[in-house]
Amino acid sequence: MTLRAAAEVDAARLSAYLRSQLPDLQGPMHLTRIGGGQSNPTFFIDFDNRSLVLRKQPPGELLPSAHAIDREYRVQCALDGTGVPVPQMVSYCDDREVIGTPFYLMDKLEGRVLSHYGLPEIPAAERRAYYFAMAETLARLHAVDWAAAGLADYGRPGNFFERQVARWTRQWQASRTREDPHVDRLIDWLPSHLPPGDETTIAHGDFRFGNLMFHPTEPRVIAVLDWELSTLGHPLADAAYSCMPWHTAADEFDGIRGVDLGAQGIPSQREYLMHYQRCSGRTDSVRPFHLAFSLFRFAVILEGIAARARSGIAAATDAVQVGAQSAAFARRAVGVIEGDAALV
Repeated sequence: MTLRAAAEVDAARLSAYLRSQLPDLQGPMHLTRIGGGQSNPTFFIDFDNRSLVLRKQPPGELLPSAHAIDREYRVQCALDGTGVPVPQMVSYCDDREVIGTPFYLMDKLEGRVLSHYGLPEIPAAERRAYYFAMAETLARLHAVDWAAAGLADYGRPGNFFERQVARWTRQWQASRTREDPHVDRLIDWLPSHLPPGDETTIAHGDFRFGNLMFHPTEPRVIAVLDWELSTLGHPLADAAYSCMPWHTAADEFDGIRGVDLGAQGIPSQREYLMHYQRCSGRTDSVRPFHLAFSLFRFAVILEGIAARARSGIAAATDAVQVGAQSAAFARRAVGVIEGDAALV
């Protein structure tokens, strides 16, 4: 067990709970904190005969509706068997006496999480396949019949962008640590530029490479992870969010803006979106509004990380550095609405 894990979780109490729920567990429990996540702390739990993953709420005072562990668990249970790859859920625990916060357990999968959009660990000739696998998986998610999956009350169908702009504006006001004229501009611009039309699908809310697990050797997604921000929403919100790396630089959450895409074997944003359209059967695509909204929303998410870092309850050790990138995403969003970052 790592020292950080020991500081966050009462290992003896957790071990006793797990053995009461899963009596076939054998050998000592090994608890390891997984680095990289900025929201809900995540741990590997290894026994001699079984490996699990635990996700829990962070400690301390939380923003309303944030860190909804129960929703993560519910949506992944609902997606089991739909064709959307998710880990096998094991159990949910809302008893705070066990480790201090609610948590859920899932089976551990063996695969690769590729967080850098340049895919340096993948040969250039294979990189397009990984991007297209991401688009295919997103189309598969948006094709799920959410009512038949038991998720009719998982969100509010209709007026998604209007409600989301208002929500993330409130979130900014609740968590901001600084003034930002770019955010102010977006809060003014977005409500007056809502796109026409509406539709509802399951929306992941944080669909990106870092939340996908690929097969150990193949360009195939074996699990979509981190469902904390999932809801019923507009599919183009997810599609635009997955396009953010084309608009951000390498030092802005590992983006690929300015990269020679052809030389690196990476598809353009337009090629990626066309593949998503083919797989989803859509005739429309992402507009500047969708991109600006996604960048604005991520700027607010990063500001929340900065706020948690300031209060000492951040989920990751690099929270200060990650939260500081909020300003860059707000600046990129304003660039989109001013025409500085046209679709490529």
